Amino acid sequence: MNITSPPGVFDIIPLDAKEQWRSSYLWNQIEELMRKTAHDYGYREIRTPVFERTELFQRGVGATSDIVSKEMYTFLDKGDRSMSLRPEGTAPVIRAYIEHQLSQDASSQKLFYILPMFRYERTQAGRYRQHHQFGAEAIGNGSPEQDVEIIDMLYTLYQRLGLQNLNLCINSIGSSECRIAYRKALQEYLRSSFEQLSTDSKNRFETNPLRILDSKDPADRKILKNAPSILDYLNSESRDHFEIVQRLLKELNIPFDVTPHLVRGLDYYNKTVFEVTAGELGAQNSVGGGGRYDGLLKQLGGPDVPTIGFGTGIERIIQTLLKQNVPLQQPPRPVLFLIALGDQAKEAGFKILHDLRQNGISSQMDFSNKKLNKAMQTANQLNAQYVVIIGENELASGEVELKEMSSGETTKVPLDGLIRILQIETRGDQFIQMWSDMARPFDNPGETKFFINKINRSIEQTSDMANKLHTAATIMKSLLNE
Repeated sequence: MNITSPPGVFDIIPLDAKEQWRSSYLWNQIEELMRKTAHDYGYREIRTPVFERTELFQRGVGATSDIVSKEMYTFLDKGDRSMSLRPEGTAPVIRAYIEHQLSQDASSQKLFYILPMFRYERTQAGRYRQHHQFGAEAIGNGSPEQDVEIIDMLYTLYQRLGLQNLNLCINSIGSSECRIAYRKALQEYLRSSFEQLSTDSKNRFETNPLRILDSKDPADRKILKNAPSILDYLNSESRDHFEIVQRLLKELNIPFDVTPHLVRGLDYYNKTVFEVTAGELGAQNSVGGGGRYDGLLKQLGGPDVPTIGFGTGIERIIQTLLKQNVPLQQPPRPVLFLIALGDQAKEAGFKILHDLRQNGISSQMDFSNKKLNKAMQTANQLNAQYVVIIGENELASGEVELKEMSSGETTKVPLDGLIRILQIETRGDQFIQMWSDMARPFDNPGETKFFINKINRSIEQTSDMANKLHTAATIMKSLLNE
């Protein structure tokens, strides 16, 4: 009997011809850009366990939320303790922040994670029982500028990836006092239509009526069309905060829509909430979102400090990029493929292969003594950039022919110069870009002064090093004369 993966999960393999989004080289590309973007904004990585105490999510996410009440993978361990697979990233990050007293390291912390999450739900496009998220949490700063920075980071990531047709929706759900007043108004509005509500919305009517605003049921959406807006119930502090957020987003030229019924799916949010959607994913079109959750730290036993964050699904990002035909990197390929003809050449080639890799040059070699044509086919399948054939003649002369596979051009090069040639070749684009940037005229006096000072410092450092080497050489000569 063949054993297959459980329903709702998937394998990420080197290259998936049927489902390209499951190819690992795409995941590596996306995750690399996520880390780069997070570092550009000053966020540092945190990794939390795959499972936590169930109480963390009951207290942090909310016992009445769909995640806790319907979707968590919960089990008893051998110590009869209730544990749950991580369904979302924020509560574990806050738990780690409290447990490791990160507030003592700095007054504010900016953290990010790239981790799998687990939810038992009906699988559909972009939604799986194990999915992966890139998330960020900014802890310790309650300013509207911090709200906009976190939105800007998420939006910048999407722009760097090349995502198109994005729609940023923002809202403010105010303080707890604002929501209490709005909750009463919403319940009063919905009471006359209670029987027409979906079963989920009926269940939420008393426990968490704001979650009804998040319903995707068509009948619920029709009833909610004329529901009161929470923006009319904001106090002055929440209103001023939200107005600054909108003004700053406009200054950064980040387009957005104010969406009064946007509440997000978790119970811990307050004030600013936001969501980014892309039309190519159909009904499940959200690619990321988040908001402020200032009371969560205190609720979990930590200091009462403000916090804001976001989460974005990696599966949905990759699927959207492919549907939008966004140009993506090709699978990684070796710079050089070595073909050895004969045992002596194979032994010499194996050492060359090692030296190439030690110098950062991706290389492969055929170990199976295939005939030349078969070995060349393998090089083509791997999409190698260059091929070198080594036989008795090449070992005797110390020269090989370096063949560029795309053009078919061959160049005779010294065998002992192969590493340096390929190092320069693989880094050539970086040098060309650097010199291209330097060649642009410096119209700004400040730029000119900066680089003149930097060049002068380099000259001084070089001169100082030359003097020290001269002194050392003089001392060594005197020792020899003795």
